[in-house]
Amino acid sequence: MDPPITIPHREDLRRLLTLWYKQHRRMLPWRMTKDPYAIWVSEVMLQQTQVKTVIPYYLSFLDRFPDVESLARSNIQDVLKAWEGLGYYGRAHNLHSAAQIIINEHSSRLPAIWKQICRLPGIGDYIAAAILSIAFNQAYPVVDGNVKRVLSRLLQIEIPVNRSSSHKHFYRVMQELLDSRHPGQFNQAMMELGALVCKPGQPLCPQCPLLLNCQSYQNGTVTDYPKRERSRPTPQYRIVIGVVRKDGRILITRRKAKGLLGGMWEFPGGKIKAGETPEAACIREIKEEVNLTVKIDSFLTHVKHAYTHFKIHAEVFICNYSTGAIRLRGPVDYRWIALDEIDQYPLPKANHKFIPFLIKELQKRMKLPALRGGASR
Repeated sequence: MDPPITIPHREDLRRLLTLWYKQHRRMLPWRMTKDPYAIWVSEVMLQQTQVKTVIPYYLSFLDRFPDVESLARSNIQDVLKAWEGLGYYGRAHNLHSAAQIIINEHSSRLPAIWKQICRLPGIGDYIAAAILSIAFNQAYPVVDGNVKRVLSRLLQIEIPVNRSSSHKHFYRVMQELLDSRHPGQFNQAMMELGALVCKPGQPLCPQCPLLLNCQSYQNGTVTDYPKRERSRPTPQYRIVIGVVRKDGRILITRRKAKGLLGGMWEFPGGKIKAGETPEAACIREIKEEVNLTVKIDSFLTHVKHAYTHFKIHAEVFICNYSTGAIRLRGPVDYRWIALDEIDQYPLPKANHKFIPFLIKELQKRMKLPALRGGASR
């Protein structure tokens, strides 16, 4: 059995933090509502994504899908298009699937019971605690990176925040500190303190309401916390992307629904093998993925993009169709589209990085007028 956790001056900490939050919190759009659906959407979007990035997507998404019924009855491609550029597209798939379960099994209402809400796709302990505390005022602590950082400095916690087994300890500390009368407000206050004051690199200690109770500040060790274990270097891959042209149209393919970039449309391509030239890799990948033989027309551009656990350096080529009938191996669908149709399909951000160059190049070759509004976010 774990030993009990004692937090000195707990009531003072709660009072000071709550007062600070009421005076200094950001007026974010999801804080202007108690609608569980809207709060759920915000929490899903805020996973792995910065607040400033989420705000326009959140407002646009709720305008397009204002309630759980409209989301559930929509086509997944429409949901992915609304999510386009936000990344981590599994979140959009889970949101859509969960909405369908909610209207079919919960009378179109997000469940307010822990076991029920945790059964929904994409809702783990963190999102469940956030929804239940903020929308339903239930006493569940929320523990994210901001909260761990605040707790680490406040109590000089030696456990590394990035060790998977440490989450249990931080959860227990937050559970002890939580204001059970106003759990949603308190959870948001802790996260806000971490975001605005107790920052990762240069914490603004003089502005902190908990300054006199912060053990690391009193001991002059703020920059020593939070503790972290050294992580492995991020893998980097060289890949190729081919824009295949045929009869004035270009080829795009759709990925499987599950996995990285699930359900998104993209241009065919893949990893460059050892000893292989980018041009040869492009021809090979297109043959393997869609069974077409192509010739390299020209090099378009380089693209760099970072995912959660790896980075890519892509070389993009314009290719001309030679022979073959499409037979998919990997992708689950394909389209030959006109250049001005490209905005109709949800594409990954890595593709959007070179689409402006592609549009400019193909318009020059085809002598087409400029597309209205462009094709990238």
